Amino acid sequence: MVRARHIGVTAAALLAVAGASPGVAAAQARPPAQVRTSTAADDGHLPPGWRISDGRSAPQLEWRSDRPVPMGDARVEFRSGGQLLGVPRPGRDGHTFRLPLDGHRAGELTGLQVWSGGRRLDARSTAPTADAARPPAPLPANAVDPGKPGSYRTKTGEYGLKSVRLPGFPAPVEMRAVVVAPVGAPGKRPLALFLHGRHYTCYKGRDISGEWPCPAGTKPVPSHRGYLRDQKLLASQGYMTVSISANGINGQDHLAEDGGAQARSSLVRQHLARWADWAEHPDTAPAVVRDAPRTDLSRVLLVGHSRGGEGVNRAALDSLYAPPADQDAQPGPARWNIRGTVLIGPTVFGQNPVPDVPSLTILPGCDGDVSDLQGEVYVDGTRAVSSGTALHSAVYVVGANHNFFNSEWTPGQSAAPAEDDFSDDPQHPDKVCGKRAATRLTAGQQHKAGATYIAAAARLFLAGDDKVRPLLDGSGKRAPTADPARVLSHAVGARRGAGFLPDGGVSVTGGKLCDAVDPSPSKTCLDPGAKGSSPHFAQWETDREAGRHAVALHWTHAGTATRVSAGKPLSLSGSTSLALRLFVPPNSRGTQLDVSVTDATGKKATLGRLRADGLPGSERTASYWAREYRVPLTAATRAGLDLKSVKSLTLTPRSASGRAWLMDAWGWRAGTPAVRAAALPRVDLGRTTVDEGDSGVRTYHVPVRVTGEGSGQVRVYVVDPATGRTKNRLVTVRAGGDGIDVPVEVKGNTRYGTDVSYDVLVKAVRGAVVGSYRGGITVHDDDPAPTMTVTPVADKVAEGKSLKWRVSLSQAVDVDMTTMFQVAPVTGPELSTKDVSARWLRDTAGAKPDPERRLSKVDGLYLWVDIPPGRTSTDITVPTVEDRVTEPVESVRFRQIDPETGKPQTGGLVLDGSVQNAS
Repeated sequence: MVRARHIGVTAAALLAVAGASPGVAAAQARPPAQVRTSTAADDGHLPPGWRISDGRSAPQLEWRSDRPVPMGDARVEFRSGGQLLGVPRPGRDGHTFRLPLDGHRAGELTGLQVWSGGRRLDARSTAPTADAARPPAPLPANAVDPGKPGSYRTKTGEYGLKSVRLPGFPAPVEMRAVVVAPVGAPGKRPLALFLHGRHYTCYKGRDISGEWPCPAGTKPVPSHRGYLRDQKLLASQGYMTVSISANGINGQDHLAEDGGAQARSSLVRQHLARWADWAEHPDTAPAVVRDAPRTDLSRVLLVGHSRGGEGVNRAALDSLYAPPADQDAQPGPARWNIRGTVLIGPTVFGQNPVPDVPSLTILPGCDGDVSDLQGEVYVDGTRAVSSGTALHSAVYVVGANHNFFNSEWTPGQSAAPAEDDFSDDPQHPDKVCGKRAATRLTAGQQHKAGATYIAAAARLFLAGDDKVRPLLDGSGKRAPTADPARVLSHAVGARRGAGFLPDGGVSVTGGKLCDAVDPSPSKTCLDPGAKGSSPHFAQWETDREAGRHAVALHWTHAGTATRVSAGKPLSLSGSTSLALRLFVPPNSRGTQLDVSVTDATGKKATLGRLRADGLPGSERTASYWAREYRVPLTAATRAGLDLKSVKSLTLTPRSASGRAWLMDAWGWRAGTPAVRAAALPRVDLGRTTVDEGDSGVRTYHVPVRVTGEGSGQVRVYVVDPATGRTKNRLVTVRAGGDGIDVPVEVKGNTRYGTDVSYDVLVKAVRGAVVGSYRGGITVHDDDPAPTMTVTPVADKVAEGKSLKWRVSLSQAVDVDMTTMFQVAPVTGPELSTKDVSARWLRDTAGAKPDPERRLSKVDGLYLWVDIPPGRTSTDITVPTVEDRVTEPVESVRFRQIDPETGKPQTGGLVLDGSVQNAS
């Protein structure tokens, strides 16, 4: 049982704010300058850049960056004490982010940090990086190179249909697309659909924004045209291709709890539904489709970039397991068959990949947006969830950034302003991803590599050509057309048999079975001093996760063995090799490990020795990524081991010292079996908003829907709204039932407070899929806000005295009531910087008295007012000084401003004061 309570926020009482220049979005009024704190019930200071502001319905925690934060695909997150505090809403100025405090105490806001895609935004690295990294040696060439153009000429055109409305979005979303088709290709052709990620939506000249609809005089950013080279390569090989526009989602996805994944799925399936209509009625199709070969919708590949990757993953899921009708804008059964997905630098906020649709995830080694390479979860997160017949591959592209896979996000190629998302510090250039690093790819090299591997996925997933599989499944082959890019791969699924899974009940001796996601340095898998991060350990929205582990090896002399034992014997019968996904520290070389297996009778055989090198990496990269290594099982067969009953795996270092991490090990044999989606239950969480009420206690239940077929297991996480910590439990769900019950008790009162959210998250574990992974109960405080008034206490004083006003509330409330006043010009003589205390001026505005100027000319002069919970008033003072100069009466005025816009409030409060000579 979760009990609802309103928690007052003990906020900073006086915060000065620092001015900032206009960023990449439209310029706004200057918000306050340097941030300092003087608390009412002081629990410490907020760090520079932070303050608590008065939101429209609740106090807001606000962080302001000293440089523009580009609109990207990763979410900006506020964290406190290592816990996720929430996802703030960006301001239009490109610098400011605000999060309703939602019951959190300001005193509990310790260790505030801003993260995005695994990267700190509020701290810059000043440490020099390692010596220049070397690219890995080129792999042997594959027998088939899918990057070579095909024999067909191509034709390009566009279509525009009536905009559609998607649930939760106030503005319609466009239905625009660019089509590239093969000319003269016989029969029906497979379809590849591209969906771009979250990028700016509108531009005019060098100005760019994230608004929707685009204001008059601006143009939509043509992100959907950024994959034309990929489309033309596929079309030359005989595929129909379409790339769709999603600006209308990008401009509104901050309104969606899932970051827009369901909306993107709906948009993809809206387009597929039109293609299904056109297949049945060709005369109704747009000219570019009508004049092209017919489309075979039984063979569809979805390609998604960044949030588009999460969107097409959801579209594949929704095509197999229908989402709730009230969440979806494309009801009805799917008239298409999605045979595979390609996910380029994807987000995976839900961490629920569809297990029975083959996938290729492209991980850019120099991703400056989704920096933690969380898309690795599209591989790791499928293990043991369903039948395991679908191939899930990840390819790591050394030196690739996030944006350059899309030419419309690439400087020098785009219609709208664009940038390199891996922003390099000229004073401390990154030796792996800096613009001049030997391991960094040019935009052209990167895009060519991306096109080659998209074509590889199309050839494997749609055409069924197993000859390209070695490029994707860890077999260690390369496509020469992708040169000079170094592209490495690993995979799970397909013909991999029983595996040693660290999160599947193994025991470990000689090494450590460690929590892959845990904020505690003593428990985390990586060395606390590690430079960089691991995609396998990308953090979710919980403080820690159950069931995510790895095996960590650390040795100081050769021969220190680590044994991994399965809970019950595994069968490797029918496999030709043992495949291990393992990584060593970045930039390390020459790690050697002997691999042995032991059967249930105790018979042991050494299979071979693997040699592992680390990826090029720095503290800014996620280079702790597992490469795939294979050792033949022939030695086990010769030794007479019972491969139907293998009990343990042993790794014995032959290097003098080192570290390594084992993600899993599997029986492997070549091939990609036919994939058939299992009949599974689908879980969707919802959210209900309820009024607090004035009295009594009411119990509400988090809405949960379980559809589909059969039963399965999911893990449910319940978030404590006060601390952000989670409790979890494993739950069996059955189609048509619920299985998940999270009651929330709400106690009514008549005191004004904040809305409070009681959040629940769910993740598939076995035999189930999850659509809407996040939901809960939001308790709306329905009590009216108190009236705020100003009473002069000393508004007419002599020099050397303090001006004073009292700001009062009509009644005490449960939260901080805050407001802000900005100095405004007056008619007639005005107080100057020499008329007020120099210390006050410095503390309030970060300004100096010289040169002397009117107070209304002081940049960043704001008065911050905070009335703590339980109190009804506070005083504002402006100390003046006696200057012994005969002057007329001088005045000062402060006007209440809207914290959202920084502009004076219409009908807002005013502080007027005047100062006369002391004598």
